[in-house]
Amino acid sequence: MRPHRTYHPSLEPIIQISNLEAAHLRVLRAKIGDQVTVFNGLGLEALGQILEVTETYYTVQLEPAKTSHKEPPQHLTLAIALLKADKLSDVVRSATELGVSSIQLLLTQHSEVREIGSQKLERLRRIATEAAKQCQRNQIPDILEPVPLSSLSGAGMVAHPNSSLRPQEAVNWDVPITVVSGPEGGFSNAEIALLEQKGFLRVSLGQRILRAETAALALVASLTAAEGY
Repeated sequence: MRPHRTYHPSLEPIIQISNLEAAHLRVLRAKIGDQVTVFNGLGLEALGQILEVTETYYTVQLEPAKTSHKEPPQHLTLAIALLKADKLSDVVRSATELGVSSIQLLLTQHSEVREIGSQKLERLRRIATEAAKQCQRNQIPDILEPVPLSSLSGAGMVAHPNSSLRPQEAVNWDVPITVVSGPEGGFSNAEIALLEQKGFLRVSLGQRILRAETAALALVASLTAAEGY
């Protein structure tokens, strides 16, 4: 049977797993002697064995950590306009599975939502952790607080219906990449012009008009899934 998988920020030889991760192990009925795979969210994992079980924590002895080979060759950021809670949760979950390194939330002219509270932000980070655990990634994407579109930095591409350039034709895996996806109402002409001034290329996701949450994932998948990342 495959070892249980859990998250802990440290991969020292002896660790104590508590809080939500311990609760998850209890649900799985993990017991003394069971093997677990522990990942640190930064690209490393280690095989371990449960030494002790208490009401509040699990003590685990770990073997030496090893690196992951499941990540894209460069840091991949998904910059996405704020969406309603359920839609944003779905994007975070699936984008984590698809291999993004970070998710930068954006405030745009047509954003459905204008702010996000600290509790909702922490919930998104927890969703990313659970998604990384489920898909057996060792890296957990950073979920970054919203910034205005004008503050966005980096280089990459933006999904836009008025383009014939495909994402696979625009990608350059020699440098970090940022892919930008807009709100339900799309980006304004001024916002597209601003992104182009920053060096972002407009790319097409096909002839159909996609929902905001679909467009974001289609853009990421067109890069990572097609290249086997």
